[in-house]
Amino acid sequence: MDNKEKKNPLSELLESSMSHLRTMVDSNTIIGEPIVTADGVTLIPVSRLSVGFGCGGGDYGKQTDKFGGASTGGVRVDPVAFLVVKDGVTRLLPVGPAPMSTADRVIELVPQVMDRVENYISKKQEKSEF
Repeated sequence: MDNKEKKNPLSELLESSMSHLRTMVDSNTIIGEPIVTADGVTLIPVSRLSVGFGCGGGDYGKQTDKFGGASTGGVRVDPVAFLVVKDGVTRLLPVGPAPMSTADRVIELVPQVMDRVENYISKKQEKSEF
């Protein structure tokens, strides 16, 4: 085996840690599975995901079999809101405190703006049909 085929112990450590993180996080972590209630309301959980990761190591001495290394990682999932769908109307129901930044406020208003635009377009189409 030449140098290109040998795996670096640090890269093996990194690959192992990343594969464990991948198993913990998927798209359903952020936008959850829809929940349909008995009265026909659909609730879709929305979460914020934060991932942190670190890895390091080194060879000790001139012997290549003397390796020391460590890796760590963490995942934080914060529930943010529920998308509530009832009678074709979608609303965002926040779970936590009010948003702090302008970007959060804009994201919070997107479903309401979309509903209003849809209503406006459908009314305009109804008028043009008559």
